[in-house]
Amino acid sequence: MSFQIVGIGEILWDVFPDEDRFGGAPCNFACSASELAGDDATVGFIGAVGEDSYGTRGIESLRSRGVTTNFVQTYNLPTGRVTVKLDDSGAASYVFDSESAWDFLAWNSDLATIASTCDAVCFGTLGQRGEVTKGTIRKFLEIVPRKSLRVLDINLRSPYFDERLIRESIPLANILKLNESELPVVATACESSGSEEDILVQLAAKFKLDTIALTKGESGAVLWSRGVWSKLPGRAVHVADTVGAGDAYTAALVLGLLHGENVESINRRAIEVASFVCTQSGATMSFPFRFKDL
Repeated sequence: MSFQIVGIGEILWDVFPDEDRFGGAPCNFACSASELAGDDATVGFIGAVGEDSYGTRGIESLRSRGVTTNFVQTYNLPTGRVTVKLDDSGAASYVFDSESAWDFLAWNSDLATIASTCDAVCFGTLGQRGEVTKGTIRKFLEIVPRKSLRVLDINLRSPYFDERLIRESIPLANILKLNESELPVVATACESSGSEEDILVQLAAKFKLDTIALTKGESGAVLWSRGVWSKLPGRAVHVADTVGAGDAYTAALVLGLLHGENVESINRRAIEVASFVCTQSGATMSFPFRFKDL
């Protein structure tokens, strides 16, 4: 069976001290999902680029990973860029250009068609910083079948979020993915408290979520799905940088859920995938394995 998977939101370039690298969380997700799924899925990306070399290269980068770009829009605006700084451990911090093409993703009937047929869609909070794109993402989610996976990847990048955005975004999803630094912010916004596990259970109950994934870097990940828990440690690897690791985890999570894998297997495979990404430079890459091979 071939699944239809979509990433929607920001498309941009990560500007490192030594080079520019293609990125954007939903783009990273789409590229990883396509690489890991192989013939098991058709993966598309929905977003907007500028009429510049970054836009051209961005579309080429998506296609090189097997991602469909039929729904990428082009505008006379700069393609998104973000300046990335890495600390001594390889952890990244980001400074975004203020107004970019991805802020102006327009709604059209073609998007309604793909929304009505997709098996999984991944969206984030950062992609909603512009009112136009925010409206398009939310219209898309309204049409996605209720049985499909609607994955919110919390992506808190100051100053492009507030508590209202968090509270409005979670009900649009049935799967929530966040990391340990984002958990306290989400907990405060949603009036949840207690241990990590307490907060996850409260969020699941409050927003009727089917699955929540909490990634914890080298400490591994906690995955809760319909009352079943998996708590696994991370893998000791030599870290080149952590950019895209969380997005790759999300891609493996989606593929595992679509294939009906058990919670422990999904979490273990997703950690393996994210760990591999940490050993490579940049956010998108070829994998030496498919999801089912792990």
